[in-house]
Amino acid sequence: MRRVAAIDQDNGSRTDQPRAPRRGRSRAASAVSLLGELLVTFGVLLGLFVAYSLWWTNVVANREAERDGNEVRESWAEDGPDGGGKKEYEGGDGVGFLHVPSMGGEVLIKKGTDTEELNKGVAGYYTEPVKATPPWEGEGNFSLAAHRDGHGAKFHDIHRIDEGDPIVVETEDTWYVYKVYETLPRTSKYNVDVLADIPGESGFTEPGRYITLTTCTPVLTSDYRYIVWGELVRTEKVDERRTPPEELR
Repeated sequence: MRRVAAIDQDNGSRTDQPRAPRRGRSRAASAVSLLGELLVTFGVLLGLFVAYSLWWTNVVANREAERDGNEVRESWAEDGPDGGGKKEYEGGDGVGFLHVPSMGGEVLIKKGTDTEELNKGVAGYYTEPVKATPPWEGEGNFSLAAHRDGHGAKFHDIHRIDEGDPIVVETEDTWYVYKVYETLPRTSKYNVDVLADIPGESGFTEPGRYITLTTCTPVLTSDYRYIVWGELVRTEKVDERRTPPEELR
């Protein structure tokens, strides 16, 4: 006897065909797929933002700082090693260069610590809340700030500076050579005593000619400040060849 497939008598269709998938399960799968796509998109956007913040802003700031630094050196070359007399520096002028072998490279120094100024890849010296005293003005604290990440990240490796390391400020006619006296790895960003003429917590007790480097810490945050203090140990006049002091050779 031949076998005949069972036929549903209501509509004539075969009863052994697979059932249609449930709608609830299909919707859940679609939702999971959409969520996955959104997470991937968010990850890409986050990666682009990080690349912009930590790479591209460095590229732009370093280009601008290099251009401004070249202009400063060209101006110095025109004046000669005697500096052409005492100058009054405005906010946009480069006043010199900071050299810290422990961090590497040189950093153009400008007046002011506004974010707009520091974003140009420079070290700015404070005009507020405590006014810095540049070394050419005598006793006081030459306090400087720079970014640790992004926009040149000139103080990124500040943690590499140790007690006894040299810090050199190069101006048009003079090399100012400092020796690191103390570091403070973390303090409140509201601790303005570190910028005083006799910096608080530095160990200095008498008026002198000091330098202070400040930047944000921990890395990628601005919650606290990292501080380095140095004391002037000597000065050298700039010669015609701008021969650097032995600490930079």
